[in-house]
Amino acid sequence: MAGDLTDLLDERHVTLQLRARKPPSALREIVQLLAGTGKIDNPQKFLEQVLAREAKIPTPVQYGVAFPHARSDLLEQIVIVIGRSRAGIPFANGRRAQLIFVLGVPQQLINDYLVCVGTLARIVADEVTRTTLLQAETPRQFIDALKGSL
Repeated sequence: MAGDLTDLLDERHVTLQLRARKPPSALREIVQLLAGTGKIDNPQKFLEQVLAREAKIPTPVQYGVAFPHARSDLLEQIVIVIGRSRAGIPFANGRRAQLIFVLGVPQQLINDYLVCVGTLARIVADEVTRTTLLQAETPRQFIDALKGSL
């Protein structure tokens, strides 16, 4: 999966300056990065799926990182879109997420998703890597830091 994960990381799917201050707005801002990339036909519908899952099972935050996601028939492959907030976005457990990795998962790729999110969680658990991600000045630097940690 590590080789496949590098293929899923795209600098067009990274925003380093989220303007939103609340989870629904932040998720909307992040998912909007999918518009026009050809990865999904209906980003708005996917956002609704992510928000519905958040309402049912809120995403916890650990190390200042959150992994909201949704299983979706709108996708043919796993997609990862990433937002960064210097102030942090308060999620359900009261902790703030500075890094938000939104994952879209086709129904048939649940096992691949588990490997993918597990790998990302391991990467961001490393304080040096997390600091590098928080200090990246461009989406390219951010993606390169992630890929360099695989």
